[in-house]
Amino acid sequence: MRRFLASSIGVTCAAALALPLAPSGAAAAAAVPGGTAPAVTRAAVTNGAGTPGGTQSLPLQPLDPDRASGAATFGLAPRSVRPFSLVGVIWDDPAAELHGQVQVRARAADTGVWSGWQDVETHNADHAADPETAERTSGRARGATAPLWVGASDGVEIRVRAESRSGSEAEPKAGSESTPLLPPGMRLELVDPGEDPPPQDTPSEDTPSEDTPSEDTPSEDAPSGDTPSEDAPSGDTPSEGAESPDRNPGEGAGENTGQPSGQNPADGSAVIPADAPRTGVMSAEATAASAANAPLAPLGATEIPALNRAETEEEYHVLRGTEAAGQEGNAGGQAPRAEPYIGPRPGIVTRSGWGADESLREQGFVYTDKVSAAFVHHSASGNNYTCAEAPSVIRSIYRYHTESMGWRDIGYNFLVDKCGKIYEGRAGGVANPVLGAHTLGFNSNSMGVAVLGTFSSTSPPAAAVTGVAQLTAWKLGLHGMDPSAKTYLTSGGGNLYAKGTQVRLNVISGHRDGFNTECPGGKLYDKLGTVRSAAAGYQGR
Repeated sequence: MRRFLASSIGVTCAAALALPLAPSGAAAAAAVPGGTAPAVTRAAVTNGAGTPGGTQSLPLQPLDPDRASGAATFGLAPRSVRPFSLVGVIWDDPAAELHGQVQVRARAADTGVWSGWQDVETHNADHAADPETAERTSGRARGATAPLWVGASDGVEIRVRAESRSGSEAEPKAGSESTPLLPPGMRLELVDPGEDPPPQDTPSEDTPSEDTPSEDTPSEDAPSGDTPSEDAPSGDTPSEGAESPDRNPGEGAGENTGQPSGQNPADGSAVIPADAPRTGVMSAEATAASAANAPLAPLGATEIPALNRAETEEEYHVLRGTEAAGQEGNAGGQAPRAEPYIGPRPGIVTRSGWGADESLREQGFVYTDKVSAAFVHHSASGNNYTCAEAPSVIRSIYRYHTESMGWRDIGYNFLVDKCGKIYEGRAGGVANPVLGAHTLGFNSNSMGVAVLGTFSSTSPPAAAVTGVAQLTAWKLGLHGMDPSAKTYLTSGGGNLYAKGTQVRLNVISGHRDGFNTECPGGKLYDKLGTVRSAAAGYQGR
């Protein structure tokens, strides 16, 4: 598969603000002895895509030990803070683990009512860049819990309780070689997603359409996958974390089609996205992220529109560079070009559509060779969100991954909300094999799809399962992969497979298939058989 790089596009840098958080008098009085922990507020300037968000970062302080177990406890007493909607805990060493329980309470900004204690998922190290990659060894990465969406809030309380360990403390004594139960440098991250981008005149997505295919029966027009393509864009395999610069608009996803940006490659007609392109001046980073999706959508488009089967097949041949070859073959009396196993491309909300602040990510994109497998995840961020809030949830996770955890971009390649709507994740082009940070040890030659929510004991909505099937059928098809088949991937190192091990996996696998983790939750994992069969059906297999 052809590899290529493109020239970089200049970037503008966001200004970071370091401000002390001034707590109210009540909050100060409620603080633990030693005073209110100093806070750092990180904010970034957006480019006309709604009000900027930000992150408050508060160091955790020692609290009284747990009465029942005597376990060491850190946290913060109830306090007023600036508005936020998502929480998480970070610490200095990305390789360290938090052996304990993290619980938070939040005060609703609209009612002033405090929530009950909510658990935060502590086992999150398996969502990360592969060992020895530039993203992993950048010096910016931090350990972290999973993020938890709590909704618009203006007050918080947190407690982190170490696991009971007979005869030991949460922090090791001087000279001790024992592993601490609680990692040093713990901070509470309070993420404000900012306001949504300006609304468009589009139908509400909060309720799935009656025409949405069920999770068990693929429709004939449901989006599916594209077929293999020697000329399909793959980008360069990152060696030791090497990164490629932003692609030029004309090099979006394969051979140059000769079509102006914003035209349908199938017939040259104008592409009218479901949401009109954003107006106003775009930053260099936003321009690069949007241009990476050419020729699927015009520059600044907020959504890549769904295509029917015939349109998707034509687009596939254009991306693959087989249009001319097929015409020449027919003229010479040769057999006509083979039709791909592919169904309609699903509609995908772009980064512009969900309001990504492109100044938060690192400039340039990193690619792998191809997409041989899809790993399905749950975001473990809770189910207490509406579909209308999904863009805010994604902006919060994006900010948490980049600002709090120190990653180059959001870790997932795609995200799917509870209503089945699909969102572009890591920048670099939805049709391209973008290297993500989602399945430690297996990020190369794969893609990561996260369903927003927690599905350990709650079943995922049928619409979300269908969305995953539609997306994987289309994207895996671009690389010639059968969703119901097996494939081999080489482990980059993890707790199940040593580095260099050739592992036979389902083309559509759960995160736990590559790493010993609970993700994507037992209830979602149980639906992967349905996803595989539906995706294969969308491809016409």
